[in-house]
Amino acid sequence: MTHSQANTHLDTSLARQFNDNSPLSQVDWQAPWLQHLAIRGLLVKETSNQPGDDSAVPSIAHHLNSWRDKLAASQYTLADKTRRFATGRGQALRFVPQDDLPEGMAYETFIARSGGVPTRDNFHDLFNGSIWLTFPKSKALLNRYQAQAIDEQGISGMRGRVRDTITVFDENGAILVTAKPSIGEALAAFNWQGCLVSARAYWDNPLQPNKSAQAAVYIFGHALLEQLISPRKPLCAHTLIISVEPDFFELPIAERMAHLDTELAARLDELLQDESVTPRAFSPLPILGVPHFWPDNQDPEFYEDKFVFRSGRRRQN
Repeated sequence: MTHSQANTHLDTSLARQFNDNSPLSQVDWQAPWLQHLAIRGLLVKETSNQPGDDSAVPSIAHHLNSWRDKLAASQYTLADKTRRFATGRGQALRFVPQDDLPEGMAYETFIARSGGVPTRDNFHDLFNGSIWLTFPKSKALLNRYQAQAIDEQGISGMRGRVRDTITVFDENGAILVTAKPSIGEALAAFNWQGCLVSARAYWDNPLQPNKSAQAAVYIFGHALLEQLISPRKPLCAHTLIISVEPDFFELPIAERMAHLDTELAARLDELLQDESVTPRAFSPLPILGVPHFWPDNQDPEFYEDKFVFRSGRRRQN
């Protein structure tokens, strides 16, 4: 089965299994920025031979729990003894109805204490759960920092710099992974030509992964994924730059994500230990400018839009 046939199979299977109101049936799972999500690989298998039943459509929480169990039993997860699905205080990760969140309890506190992630049947929570399953170590780390800050400061008033930084990355973050330092340096310097145009040949294509690639972007922010259901050129990610060895790109996508999750959690831990941290620690990246993310960016003139691809200067925190 070709990639195109697999995508068509995926879309028609989802249409049969889920009614028209389900977030699962309305997402374009062929989008290049979704190819790294752990659930993406499971959807084809899960929907292959299931008849539609509009009268009993499972909740998003139900599906996320099912995918969690399948991922927990997968070979690459079992091979990594440190990779487990747990929240910030070591509670087993599970997805629960929104109504399980007690009135007056902070969302992050409930997750840390109980292991339950309150989940509604909408795009936002579908993508939030997808990121939990793709980057479990990193999400657990952010949950731990959030819960600790709430314990110390409460939930009223200002969130503080650490919680602001976490929230920005959790909702709108992306990771630039590169084995070519000049690409990361160019992004940090707002050098769009050096990062995205002249270096285009080094960028991986999510729909046709290249073992010789030296750069790729993976989205972490679930709100950003939700916004990309209706892509707009001005959408901008808060991006963390992570250097890797060239053999990173030789790995299958699931193993790439397992490796990246470990690296990302370590980087975030280092970053958030600095109480003076702010969201300025992340580099702005107009997400549709990522090579292979959007057909129009094949034309170098795409990057001449100064409203989107702005010049900038790093400021001190």
